[in-house]
Amino acid sequence: MRLLATKLLSPNFKTRLIQYGMSLVEYPLIQIDPLPQDYLSIQSNLIFTSQNAVKLAFKSSEIREQIQSQNCFCVGEKTKLLLEENGQKVIKMHQNASDLAHFLVKNYKNESFSFFCGKRRRPEIELFFKQNQIAIETHELYDTSFTAKTFKNQFDGILFFSPSAVLSFFTKNTWPERSHGFCIGSSTAEALRTYTSNYSQAVHPNENQLFLAIHQYYTQHYAKK
Repeated sequence: MRLLATKLLSPNFKTRLIQYGMSLVEYPLIQIDPLPQDYLSIQSNLIFTSQNAVKLAFKSSEIREQIQSQNCFCVGEKTKLLLEENGQKVIKMHQNASDLAHFLVKNYKNESFSFFCGKRRRPEIELFFKQNQIAIETHELYDTSFTAKTFKNQFDGILFFSPSAVLSFFTKNTWPERSHGFCIGSSTAEALRTYTSNYSQAVHPNENQLFLAIHQYYTQHYAKK
């Protein structure tokens, strides 16, 4: 199988794919652009929905000093791990923003929150908090710009890791008839579903489960030939 990865892969994931006999092209379809920050008034509870937000928050000495030792809630296993590596206590992690929003409304209705995120983000948390009159301050730490190009080569599989990468791909491409998409999570799959039904989704949003989805598809469509 010839695969297109729409971001630079971790060395371990890349090695597993190559050892499995996959031909691989990596081309990042999005770029993270940090946004300037004024003084931020930080609430007692913190929400992070991306690794990029964590990295930028701790890169800023002013933000880092204000958020150390604060309770954290996040989306995604890697976001949780990154917070813990920076000494933060993660009270609850969910796999998507909608589930996290419902958990917080049910269990922390009387608390206030600081939400660290990018300009392109899912609306569930802010919308659900507004509907339930929960105090939240949104801090946009970065924007996401598209870096798409037209792909002329045929790929058997295309790996997507974010809704933004899906949108970026389709700014300069249509869905190849013989390609199969592989999505790391439900939000990414929802974005790709707008353009094609020919995709698989990892059971859980991590590289190991994405590899298993690729393995399953390969076994069904290539190994028996």
